[in-house]
Amino acid sequence: MPDIDILNQMIKDAAKVQLSNHYNRMKAELAEPDHPRSSTVIYGIPENAVIIKVDAFSSPDAVFVGSKGECKRADYVIVSNEGGRKVIVYIEMKATKGQTTEIIQQLKGAQCFLAYCQEIGKAFWDESDFLKKYRQCFVSIGHTSIPKRKTRITRESGKHDRPEKMLKIDWPHHLQFNQLAGA
Repeated sequence: MPDIDILNQMIKDAAKVQLSNHYNRMKAELAEPDHPRSSTVIYGIPENAVIIKVDAFSSPDAVFVGSKGECKRADYVIVSNEGGRKVIVYIEMKATKGQTTEIIQQLKGAQCFLAYCQEIGKAFWDESDFLKKYRQCFVSIGHTSIPKRKTRITRESGKHDRPEKMLKIDWPHHLQFNQLAGA
């Protein structure tokens, strides 16, 4: 069974962002959970992508101490497998700037959430290759509540394949999925 189908069966609709049509491609509006008037739109999302609201998953602070940030999670994860191009994009949104250390912890927490989903797929759907061989990208989107200025993209170095090397975007205006996925 395809990974996207398993994710759609596994994750409740209330914890997913619905895609909408935009000139024969798809788009999604992502809102900052803590600031309802803070959002951004991502265009060109593959039709079969699944966007998970990771914050809908209850914080594991009843089990973990949280001293290293292990209870934090980023806002969204986009999983896409279009034309054999497998990519997972972890997204943390901030209404203003946000502290880099905290954003890294949140991105790592979302990565752990998806690793948990991967193990659920292996154990309960009996799919040993579930979510394997996906390229991972980490993105921080800031200043989402401030009136739009020219989008500023900061790339620490070439790839944004680790939380510490995240792609930083401020004042998002017209984001494209391929930008976030490093294509």
